[in-house]
Amino acid sequence: MRDLKYIYKYLLKFPRVLTATIVLIVVETVFELIIPFLMKDIIDKGISNNDMHQIVISGILIIVCAIISLITGHFYARCNAKLITNFSYSLREDVFKKIQSYSFSNLDHFKTESLVTRVTNDVTIMQNTCGGIRPLCRAPLMLLMGVGLSFIMAPKIAWIFIVFIPILALILFIIVKNTASQYSVLQENVDGLNQIVRENVQAIRTVKAYVREEYEEDKFNTANTKVATTTKHTFHIAQLNQPSFQFVLYGITVLILAFGSRLVHNNELKVGSLSALLSYILQVVNSLMMISNVFLMLNRGFASCKRLREVLEEEPDIKSSDKNYLVNDGVIDFNHVYFKYNKNGEEYVLSDIDLHIKKGESIGILGGTGSAKSTLVSLISRLYDVTEGSLLIDGANVREYDLVNLRDSIATVLQNNVLFSGTVRENLKWGNENATDEELLEACKIACADEFIQRLPGGLDYDLGQGGVNLSGGQKQRLCIARALLKKPKVLILDDSTSACDMETERKIVSGIRSLKDVTSIIIAQRISSVDKADRIIILDDGKIVDIGNHDELLKRNRIYQDLYEAQVGGRK
Repeated sequence: MRDLKYIYKYLLKFPRVLTATIVLIVVETVFELIIPFLMKDIIDKGISNNDMHQIVISGILIIVCAIISLITGHFYARCNAKLITNFSYSLREDVFKKIQSYSFSNLDHFKTESLVTRVTNDVTIMQNTCGGIRPLCRAPLMLLMGVGLSFIMAPKIAWIFIVFIPILALILFIIVKNTASQYSVLQENVDGLNQIVRENVQAIRTVKAYVREEYEEDKFNTANTKVATTTKHTFHIAQLNQPSFQFVLYGITVLILAFGSRLVHNNELKVGSLSALLSYILQVVNSLMMISNVFLMLNRGFASCKRLREVLEEEPDIKSSDKNYLVNDGVIDFNHVYFKYNKNGEEYVLSDIDLHIKKGESIGILGGTGSAKSTLVSLISRLYDVTEGSLLIDGANVREYDLVNLRDSIATVLQNNVLFSGTVRENLKWGNENATDEELLEACKIACADEFIQRLPGGLDYDLGQGGVNLSGGQKQRLCIARALLKKPKVLILDDSTSACDMETERKIVSGIRSLKDVTSIIIAQRISSVDKADRIIILDDGKIVDIGNHDELLKRNRIYQDLYEAQVGGRK
């Protein structure tokens, strides 16, 4: 019931269209049900008594009812199309907006391919489910009016309906019960299939380089077989619906003809009434079949609704403050900060981080793989919240900043360089949509991206292709740095974002960044040459700060730094 309420919660966003749709369905159904009743009069009163006036009057009424039913059916179709379109648009928009509000910890609860399936496939299933509003309204009305009119016309044989309706209800219950759980399994299998397709497409170069096409095909076939098997099993059960109802329909028809013919022979029932009764049999059984189809559709819809509800009801772990603080200086204070990704986890990823970063200071961060360098800087822009301790920017706790204001003042270039489909200009303007060409080129100059942009056909208007596929790794990194610079941030974070650049280009980029006035810069790197000119260098090991100092100080006293220097620089002497 909770899922059903959720469906109609969205339908009720459009009350006028919903009301009009239901009214049109009711009018269409009523006039459609009147037609067999009028046919009875043509046979019993007109043809039997050779009464031409009765035939004409009843015929005109049938034509009028048919026209009204046709017109209302046409307008229903238009209203229903508008209702379902608005419903799916609103639902898909809310789901997507909700995902945008998630913090990284929220996103950790869902697989990427599952979220994609929910926004696309599950919303489409919900849309199809809500298309069942017509049979859901028509079927009960047809059932009640059909049975009621049958008792009015032929009470002596209408009892047959009362016998067979519970049988049909039992068949429906068994089918629905056995398909309910299968639809959830089916959607999970579709998630798994999407994951394999997504990974394969993203890593197609690696697959080909290692000649693993056959392995990937086998993996896809296994997942595809699971989807096909579950689908086949589910629909095999669901398909029992129609033959079962056809069997009951023919059973009722035979019984009514058997008993009805005797009543007609004994002049206890007229031929027209028997004919109308057979029409109502068809309509009543069809209405029950429609109800069963709606329940089967709802079954699948509930599985998708539950998955969408999980997304919509997931509360963002990180919420924006309503305080209007702004980052003016870029002073950062870590006060005995501890952090772990899972609050119930035993070990901390970061432990007792106590650090003060001054306005405009240049900070380098070095450490081995898994030393939590990226995790440390992700706390600054509140991609995650600290578990214990406090993190202050310009003296205010980051939790007290409006997220838009905070993140607008901090530019982060992550390890994985993400560019979007479109031109160079369109990608750069993510940093500042109002930037002029002069500003774009100035940022590109600092990031050493102007060199290759000038060689591209069209320059700033060169189409990068999907995800910047037409650029090398180093070119992508430089564009991402230029995009970050266009934000004119107070804090600039480069998370190992020059690793694909040669050392000379890297030195130029770092030098250009250090020349920016009043910008606090934090550079995570693997190479000492990236941070040796920084005001201070932080050595991280196993989530703890083991030393802080400039290049000369660390070279004298810190064994980790000495080993790195010897491996990277000393060996070339």
